[in-house]
Amino acid sequence: MVCIAAFIILCLISVVVAFLSIFKRDIGAKWWKVFKKAWHCVFKKVRLQKCDTNFKDDVKNSILRKVIVKKPKWVKPLSILIEVISVLIVIITVWSIVIAIKSLLALWVFGTCNVSQPSQCSLGAEVCSIDADEPTTLWGKIGRGIGEWGQIFGAIPDRLKDWKVEDISVYPAFVASDTGKELALSVIDPGCSVCMQSYKNLQADSEFLANHTLYVAIYPIELPDGGYKFKNSGIITRYIYATVIYQQEQLAKDKSATAAEVYRYSQSIIARIFTESNKKGINYQSVFNNELDSDQAVELLESWLTEWGASVDDVARIRELTDSEQVANAIKQTKDAVDSQIHAKGIPVMIYDGRKHDGLYK
Repeated sequence: MVCIAAFIILCLISVVVAFLSIFKRDIGAKWWKVFKKAWHCVFKKVRLQKCDTNFKDDVKNSILRKVIVKKPKWVKPLSILIEVISVLIVIITVWSIVIAIKSLLALWVFGTCNVSQPSQCSLGAEVCSIDADEPTTLWGKIGRGIGEWGQIFGAIPDRLKDWKVEDISVYPAFVASDTGKELALSVIDPGCSVCMQSYKNLQADSEFLANHTLYVAIYPIELPDGGYKFKNSGIITRYIYATVIYQQEQLAKDKSATAAEVYRYSQSIIARIFTESNKKGINYQSVFNNELDSDQAVELLESWLTEWGASVDDVARIRELTDSEQVANAIKQTKDAVDSQIHAKGIPVMIYDGRKHDGLYK
């Protein structure tokens, strides 16, 4: 282990030595000689052969040379300590390489280098992350680490397959555009600032909207404790799906109703939250996230429905539907699809042109 640990340290030192050797070639020649000796020993070890050099003894002797003269009794314990430190260096290095490979694979597959806590990965796509519960025990952390490898390998086919929107069983909240030949899907959270910017970018991309029929589904990000990442996202989501189901009920009575009429309330709610501000000039998403409690959020949403032409009876029916099994099933259907089919680790996520796209639409 001493020769392997020394080789690892020499690899790190070689970067500095390579720079210094530009000015002093004798330094480079000296280190290169030692480095070749270390590499030869490591190469033998990798092939499970006995190291035929005295490199290990050279390293120990160079470290213990002064100790032998002044404190000869310390030689044996220090020699053991060198072996222990060498083992630790090798273990830490191997572990670091494994973690680096895992992070790169996760970044490629999920768009984040941290599978369970995407918010901790600065290299990932710009998203509102879906974080899992943090284990409190060592065994829990070990189990999570093993599980993350399973998630990564299980999701690798996602990067290779041809994605089709019709295969994703989300419950659409509305159709943002229905003029294009290609189907596209966008999954958003009403409280997510990245979703808001992604929505604005999509609305500004007339070419994309002209070429795609874009379905939008709502996924309120849940916290491990059962609450929501953005406090009123759950309420907004229930009202959005309640308006869709209510309009579908009206469609059953009036066969002439169009898709635009079915989704007009749900689409208007998202459009106002993402693009409009209150009288104080504060964006409505910020108002819902930071200023309103649940009762105030309900009151504001219902005032919007009245403003858009809903009668007292319409609003009462929509309110009733927010606690219905139909709405609960619509939300669950979308959640199951996002978690189990799309394997998203953050919102927004989009499916279009045969690919899955994590994060902000640019």
